[in-house]
Amino acid sequence: MEVFPEPARSQIPLVWRLCNFLTMNFISVLSCLSLLLAVGVAQYPKPCVVPELLSGGLTVMTGDGLISSTGLITYDALGQRMRVKNFGIGNNEDFALDQLMLFSEGVYYESNWKTLSCKKMKLDSSFIPMQVPSDAKLMGQVFMGSSSSWGMGVLTNTWYGSLPENGIYSTVFTEIGCIPVSFTSYTPQSGWLTVSTFNWIIGTSNPMDFIPPDFCVDSKLEETKTPHSFFTAVESLAMKTKRDK
Repeated sequence: MEVFPEPARSQIPLVWRLCNFLTMNFISVLSCLSLLLAVGVAQYPKPCVVPELLSGGLTVMTGDGLISSTGLITYDALGQRMRVKNFGIGNNEDFALDQLMLFSEGVYYESNWKTLSCKKMKLDSSFIPMQVPSDAKLMGQVFMGSSSSWGMGVLTNTWYGSLPENGIYSTVFTEIGCIPVSFTSYTPQSGWLTVSTFNWIIGTSNPMDFIPPDFCVDSKLEETKTPHSFFTAVESLAMKTKRDK
């Protein structure tokens, strides 16, 4: 008498397919769980650094509305240099302010194309890449535009933190690519300042962007107690109204 009867030959393929089905589903479940775990970890925004070469447009607006401008920005982290060209209206007058920061040389040029005048000043050579500071706090993550379909919006992260001399800031970067979108700051000295950027491309196309204008050749280096920095250069527009009054 057979205690464990041999299964029929027709049942063997069925059992084999069932085993394969269970095995594959178990592997699929594990894969899905691993993927969900990886996505969950990756979804929490982290501070980031922008691409090493960038070119784009920007607008600048002070909180009191006395200065508004638009311009171009060229950024080179490899050569530690940056140029910002602004054309706008301030104190009921138009202006053209050209700022060239050469961190590796410790020199900052501030040129006025309207008057063809140029200032050559000391620059703090401590280069800080365009980035979300490591100590920045996440305010939130939102879609600019719509998330209903591909191409209708962009996922962005808003960060905030403190600036020297009792200042504060908030800044917006894209989640993918770490592309800067806007920067808003406040300091008791300069008040509110908002910089919005657009039309970014990765790379630089004109090497002349990092060469001072011709009328700066004979400029003498001005002696200052404290070298300029990136932040004082950014505040230059906001302080322009106070200097011109």
